[in-house]
Amino acid sequence: MSPEQPEPPPSPRAAAARRALRPLGDALRDSTGPLLAGAPKAWQRRAPYVVAFGFAVALLSTTATVLVQDYRLEGGWAGALATAQGAPLLLAVTRPLQAWLIVFVADIVGAVLLLTSAADLDGRSWPWPPAVVVGYLLLMVCLGLREPRRTLLAVWLATGAAGLAFELLSQQHSDGVHLLLFVLSGVVLLVTAALRERGDAQRRLVEQETISEVERAQRTLLEERARIARELHDVVAHHMSVITVQADSAPYRIDGLPDAAREEFSTIAAGARESLTEMRRLLAVLRSDGSAGERAPQPGLDRVQQLVEATVRAGVPAELSLAADLGPVPPSVDLSAYRIVQEALSNVVRHAPDAPTRVSVTADPDWLTVLIVNGPATARTSPLESSGTGHGLIGMRERVRLTGGTLDTGPLPDGGFRVAARLPLAPPTTEDPS
Repeated sequence: MSPEQPEPPPSPRAAAARRALRPLGDALRDSTGPLLAGAPKAWQRRAPYVVAFGFAVALLSTTATVLVQDYRLEGGWAGALATAQGAPLLLAVTRPLQAWLIVFVADIVGAVLLLTSAADLDGRSWPWPPAVVVGYLLLMVCLGLREPRRTLLAVWLATGAAGLAFELLSQQHSDGVHLLLFVLSGVVLLVTAALRERGDAQRRLVEQETISEVERAQRTLLEERARIARELHDVVAHHMSVITVQADSAPYRIDGLPDAAREEFSTIAAGARESLTEMRRLLAVLRSDGSAGERAPQPGLDRVQQLVEATVRAGVPAELSLAADLGPVPPSVDLSAYRIVQEALSNVVRHAPDAPTRVSVTADPDWLTVLIVNGPATARTSPLESSGTGHGLIGMRERVRLTGGTLDTGPLPDGGFRVAARLPLAPPTTEDPS
């Protein structure tokens, strides 16, 4: 058995036409305002009024002429009926239900007048003349695109009941046009209501997807902040432990300390120990998800070489340029730089598994610069993940923001991607307000 052939892609012209008509179709199915109120162009928003005006003028003149010439109805009655049956079509663009009530009453009055006052009904459509049928179906279109199911069902049943009543009233003059209008109006209402409900469902789906995307982004941001807080705990705890030890040992290391200084050092040590206790409580909350692997010592730039080697073993041709004279790097910057390289290389493995990649870490007296650049994929291979969770870039931005640095990410002209981070090697200095 031969494999199924894929369907040919649509032509560019058909695809362009579909994209151009999609906003118009969405506006047509929108049931929150006048017809095509949400169309992107002004002439599209005015089109329903122009069409309704054209139908109203055409039906008004046609109805009056037919009632006078074919049904031999008096000119005054004919003009009044034509106006009552055609003019409300202008109202149908914004208030279709009110327009239907006016037309429905006018159609019933017209049928009664034709039965009692018309000179000639032989061979003529009754109770609904042809112009009445056309105008009524146009009203059904407007109703179906705006009103709920119960209203549409009531309108359809009222149409059938009126036709049945006239059929029972005078079977001699009835030619079955009431049954035709009953069927056609039901079909039109069903089709237009289905279009409207489909549009409403799509709009609700888009709104829900937007809300879900915002919630997902917020959740991802909070997860990354919690993860960074857990990782920085060891850095902060180390400094607090050093403060505690120095404060406790100061009276023994320094001879001749006055009692006030000894008490001050004791207070500093007690405050540092209390801070450590509070940090451990906070860390217990952050680790409430049961992640035990985070208790290992936090990595730094000394392990970037291992990251690159693991990436090469995964099939990515990566190379590292690490400055030999980095000098002292603050622990938070050291950890952030390592994580930025780790997340950038993970993204390369996921989305461009065979792209050549270069990692560069350099430093000057004030800034540490981390640059990860990958080229385009050299072979037609499928990425390991078609869509990411968004944690990578969010985590990078949070780490850079935490250290007071800058981050620049984005695609390259050749199809690759670049991640550039500048992290300060010294805390920002603040001027003395005095």
